[in-house]
Amino acid sequence: MSAATGRLRTTSLRLRTVVAVLVLLAVLLAALVVAVEAALGARLRAQVEDRLRDRAAAAAALVGVLDADDLADRLSAQGLSVRIVQPDGAAVEAGPTPDQLRSGPPDPAGLPGPAARDRDGAARGGSSGASDATGTPSGGAGSGATVVSSSTQEDDGVLTLRSELDDGTRITLTAGTRDVQETLTQLGWVMGGASAAFLGVAVVGVVLVVRCALRPLDEVTATARSIADGDRGRRLRPSRTDTEIGRVAAAFDQMLDAVEGAEAQAVAAEERVRTFLSDAAHELRTPVAGVRAAADTLVRSGGDDRATDEVLAVHVVRQADRAARLVDDMLTMARLDRGIALDRHRTDLVAWLRTEVDRLELRLPGIALLPVLPDGPVPAEVDPDRLAQVLGNLVDNAARATAGTGTVRVALSTASGSAVLTVEDDGPGIPSAERERVFDRLVRLEDARDVRSGGAGLGLPIARGIAVAHGGTLVHGAEGDLGGAVFVLVVPRCAAVDAGPVEVDLHEVVVGRPA
Repeated sequence: MSAATGRLRTTSLRLRTVVAVLVLLAVLLAALVVAVEAALGARLRAQVEDRLRDRAAAAAALVGVLDADDLADRLSAQGLSVRIVQPDGAAVEAGPTPDQLRSGPPDPAGLPGPAARDRDGAARGGSSGASDATGTPSGGAGSGATVVSSSTQEDDGVLTLRSELDDGTRITLTAGTRDVQETLTQLGWVMGGASAAFLGVAVVGVVLVVRCALRPLDEVTATARSIADGDRGRRLRPSRTDTEIGRVAAAFDQMLDAVEGAEAQAVAAEERVRTFLSDAAHELRTPVAGVRAAADTLVRSGGDDRATDEVLAVHVVRQADRAARLVDDMLTMARLDRGIALDRHRTDLVAWLRTEVDRLELRLPGIALLPVLPDGPVPAEVDPDRLAQVLGNLVDNAARATAGTGTVRVALSTASGSAVLTVEDDGPGIPSAERERVFDRLVRLEDARDVRSGGAGLGLPIARGIAVAHGGTLVHGAEGDLGGAVFVLVVPRCAAVDAGPVEVDLHEVVVGRPA
């Protein structure tokens, strides 16, 4: 995808809205003008056609009462072009021609007056052929005729009605529609001018309305600029979130909260990294300095004092071992951060714990280990080696806290579908304010800052990381029976490999007692 296709269109929203509204209004007004002209034109043409049909019906009634000439004169007196074809083929025409009607209404001065036509009609028809001014017979002999069929045809400026009578007479009446067209033209100009004036007023109104409607966007812009200038805590806080502007404002606030939270997390993470590097450098500096000092002493002594050389060599080995353990722990923490791979398989935690207690007793002969196990098996999908590392770290912490001669109770129980492993010692314990901080990296309590202990403050963070990788957790529990520290490890029983973290109510765990 090219860079141009990914750009946001930044055309003025006000201009686009105003133009769109005005174009819509113009289209609606044009459609209204066309519709009104079409409806009115159809109505006016229908009136002309009805007038012709009425005259044709009246003429049919006078057939046989008046002769064709008189009848044609009477019809043409109303401004119509008349052509009557009698049954014998004789044709009579009267009134203006269709071409004259196309050019406009006929001139009354060029036609016989009404009085003359009445006198002519009275002379020809006498009392029996009199009719009123509309062409309707007022009495006389003759039965007249009726219209059998009729058809209309509209040409440029004229409307023609052809009627067939039952006696064979054909009457053709033509009326001009030029006045209808002129009326529609005048109406079009009037409505066009009114529409133009309306659009002019609408321009001003729409601009004002759109400016007021889009004013919240100006507030969003001002808030964004204020935040960019450093006012990170400012928010829009819309009164309604079910409108377009409200949804935009709510999304804007959520984005700012997320960005601010991410920024705070990034700052905290950077601070933790700096602290970790500083503490790690401090921890590594001590064994490295010891190794360097012992090595310099060995080089200067030249091997003259064998006893001193042996002491220095042992010191070098101890300090190097301490540095190696610290490096291993740091690598383990890095693997946990990336997501450590566990070799899980179904394990009976009861049998596993018996084996690990035997190993710890051989490694820590001065510690009195008291295992408390349930009667039945406790199966779980775990990595036994990593779990053994967690247990070893907890027991090592207990051994350091009790100077290697204390009592440590290891209890296995079940609660809420999870396996609960509790490690409790009879040492001085951990103050309540420090019970969560001890799980931070490279954190050691003041009483534990003994170089000879070999601890670097990574055992508990590693143990918790392994527990979380199993989908469990590691916390400091409630006060135990021995009076020292109490660590509670919770892992799901028979959990799938991709099981998520398990929430366990620690109040359900009876510390130091079997299930």
